[in-house]
Amino acid sequence: MRGAAFLLALLLAGCGGGAARYTVGEPYRMGGVWSYPREDFSLVETGLAARHAGPGWGGQTANGEAWSDGRALAAHRTLQLPAVVLVTNLENGRSLAVRVNDRGPVQPGRVIGLSSRAAALLGVPEGGTAQVRVAVDGDRSRALSEAVPGRAATTVPIETAPRAAVASESLAPPPGARAAGTVAAAVPVRQAAAEVTPVAAADLALPETVTQGAPHPGRLYVEAGTLSRPDAAARLAARVPGARVEAFGPRRDQQYRVRLGPFADAASADAALERTLAAGVSGARILVD
Repeated sequence: MRGAAFLLALLLAGCGGGAARYTVGEPYRMGGVWSYPREDFSLVETGLAARHAGPGWGGQTANGEAWSDGRALAAHRTLQLPAVVLVTNLENGRSLAVRVNDRGPVQPGRVIGLSSRAAALLGVPEGGTAQVRVAVDGDRSRALSEAVPGRAATTVPIETAPRAAVASESLAPPPGARAAGTVAAAVPVRQAAAEVTPVAAADLALPETVTQGAPHPGRLYVEAGTLSRPDAAARLAARVPGARVEAFGPRRDQQYRVRLGPFADAASADAALERTLAAGVSGARILVD
């Protein structure tokens, strides 16, 4: 137990110098673009990853932890902090779980910023980018959010169930049991929310385990937005030179996305994103498809 407690203490301290706390935060402006943080335990997105300079070795991150380029850490613009995400380099098939504890990247066309250690393990070149898929690990992220201070307890109000008599009896211990227990028979009460499987402290320590899969590189697009009405999508596309409307989804519930591309490289996608943002489309992003 002492070892597990010590490991959790190291984890929550980030890198030995900061006091980790849970935070979502208010909207903020970075790199000329507004971001709107929100709690999301099921986010999956694609885009370009790059290296994140961070606040400097031992400097305090956005949630109060200590940054270290020698650990598998990351920065994200909107996720709750801290969080755990699985980052897959689509260009070489490598995947790695990293801890998100800072805000960034500064450049709007990057979906996640990686520490030098995480970037090296994933094969993201120094000074360059890589196509990635980012998926939040819901169980680990929930465990982190409950383990660090700062998160307000959330409860779901439910109607009080009628009080019923509960019958109990003492039973002899089964073979191998250390002590006898009391078994209560009562009407089961439905849970208000799905239970989260407990995650051990050692699991939260995120060992630097790189898994190798098949590469799945895609094509780069700039997506200006996704709307439910074709006329609204057409108006948005008219604001951005070269944009087009693409319908997708089932016929009864079609959605309409406004896109530019595909682009041959990150530089071309960055230029298109810059034009789109200049047209006043603040929610535009680069993605891989």
